[in-house]
Amino acid sequence: MHTDTIPTRTLDRLVSALNAHDIDTVVACFAEDYRNRTPAHPQRGFTGRHQVRRNWVQIFATVPDITAAVTSATSDGSTIWSEWMLTGTRTDAQRFDLRGVILFDIPAQLIQSATLYLEPVDDDSADGPDQGVQRVLGRSPQRQEPS
Repeated sequence: MHTDTIPTRTLDRLVSALNAHDIDTVVACFAEDYRNRTPAHPQRGFTGRHQVRRNWVQIFATVPDITAAVTSATSDGSTIWSEWMLTGTRTDAQRFDLRGVILFDIPAQLIQSATLYLEPVDDDSADGPDQGVQRVLGRSPQRQEPS
């Protein structure tokens, strides 16, 4: 992070705790009444840092070498827009690669809320841009003729 503000220090502390796999420090970054939103998957949202602990205990156990990186971030007051990469290898030897954007609200020293736009990387797909649009539209991807 480039600026030294309470929100950016909190985000830096979270990234360091994630990379150290320090569950207590991870959880301590969040307010008791923390609110999590995941607009693309609304049922995954929750309130309370107890669920933060539950989630990260599972993640650390399943991806024991997970690393977190914020590749880009900007802040506007207490709001931080951040681009994330979470990578590692799952215990079943499969690659773990989650990327996307998280918007944090950090009005004091604790994360009050976050809106997550994180998705698994799908680089094994043979879909190009046309096939990807067709898939989003619920159509069977069809090979497009070059224009």
